[in-house]
Amino acid sequence: MSKLSFEQLTDLRLLISTEGIGPAKIRNLLKKFGTISNILSADTGSLSEIEGIGSNLAHRIRAVHKTRPLIEEKLEKTLNKLDKLNANIITAWDKEFPPLLKKIYDPPLILYYLGSFEEQDKYSIGIVGTRLPTNYGKMQAEKIATDLSLQDITIVSGLARGIDSIAHAAAISNQKRTIAIIGSGLDVIYPPENKNLFKQIAESGLIISEFEPGTKPDGTNFPRRNRIISGLSLGCVIIETALKGGALNTARFALDQDREVFAVPGNLGVKQSEGTNLLIQKGEAKLITSAEDILVELELKLKPVLGENIPKKQNENLNIFEEKIYDTLSEKPLQIDKIAEISAISTSDCLVHLLNLEFKSLVRQLPGKVFARM
Repeated sequence: MSKLSFEQLTDLRLLISTEGIGPAKIRNLLKKFGTISNILSADTGSLSEIEGIGSNLAHRIRAVHKTRPLIEEKLEKTLNKLDKLNANIITAWDKEFPPLLKKIYDPPLILYYLGSFEEQDKYSIGIVGTRLPTNYGKMQAEKIATDLSLQDITIVSGLARGIDSIAHAAAISNQKRTIAIIGSGLDVIYPPENKNLFKQIAESGLIISEFEPGTKPDGTNFPRRNRIISGLSLGCVIIETALKGGALNTARFALDQDREVFAVPGNLGVKQSEGTNLLIQKGEAKLITSAEDILVELELKLKPVLGENIPKKQNENLNIFEEKIYDTLSEKPLQIDKIAEISAISTSDCLVHLLNLEFKSLVRQLPGKVFARM
C-alpha cells in the first residue's frame, strides 16, 4: 500500500487531473517546489517560470483546487473498492515502486495492484505476441517462457489471448513469478476466459493496472499498458505478430526506453510472422532461437540472479585462428590493428576470420573497423 496519506494522494490526483500535466512536467515542477502540495499552493507567476509551464497551464493548476471535493470523493470510493478486492495502490514516490519503471520517459505515477512486488522482479523479461498464434508460435512461447522462468527470471506480459496467456501459464506451471499488466480496472477481467489465470497470477505473482477499478478494457488503454510491460522489463521478446499487431507497439516502446528487443523468426508468407521478421530485417530486434540467446545477450544485467550459470557463446566450431582472435576480444571494442598485434595474425587475415565470427553471431563490427564480442 502507498505510504502517501489520503491528503497527499488527493494532491497527486488533483495535479494529474490538470489538462496538459504529465510525468515530465511534474518532475520539472518538483525540482523547484519539492512537494505536490507546494506545487498546488504556488502562485501563477512562480509556476509559469518552470520549463514547459506557461501562463495558461499555471492558471489551470491554480484552478484545479475547485475540484478537490470531487477528487476526494472519487479517491474514497477507489480505496474502498481496492479494499474489497484485497488490492493496493502504489505511487512513483513509494519505495516499492519498480525502479526500472521509474526510468522511462512517462512512467505511471499511480498503479493499482493485486499480489506483491518482489526483489526478483528487477530481473524481468517481457514476452508478448499475437492473440492468434500458430502452433509454432505456441510452442516457442511456452519453451522460452519456461526456460527463462526456470532461471528465476520473472515473466511479464499483458494477459491477452494467445502468446501472452501462454507465457503467463508457463511460468505458473513451473511455480515461478509472472506479472500481468492489464488494460482495465482490477475488477474487470479481460478477456473473460482468463478468469482462472488472473486468479492464479494474483495469488503467486502480480497483476498491475494503471486504471482505476471499474475501468473497461477500452482500445486506447492497451498502448498505455504496453509501455508498462516494456518499462518493467530488461528486454522484450516478440513471438509472432502481424504488421499492425499490438506486440509491435510494445517493441517500439522498448526501443524508446533503451531496452533490448528480441524476436523469434517465422516462416515467410505467414501473417503472424510478418511483424517479427520485419523487426529483425530492420535491425530493431535481435534474432533469437532460444532462451539461451537472451541470457547471453543480457549477461551483465542478469548476473545477480543467474550467478555463474549464464550460458557462454559456443566456440566448438571455431578454427584455431578464429579461436585465437575471439580470445583476444571482449565486450570492450578493439580496433583491427590492435587485434592483429595481440593475436599475431596479419590484419588482412584477421578481417577474414572476424567476418566468419560475425556470421557465427560471436562478434559485432562497429564503425572504423572496431570489433567486440556479442
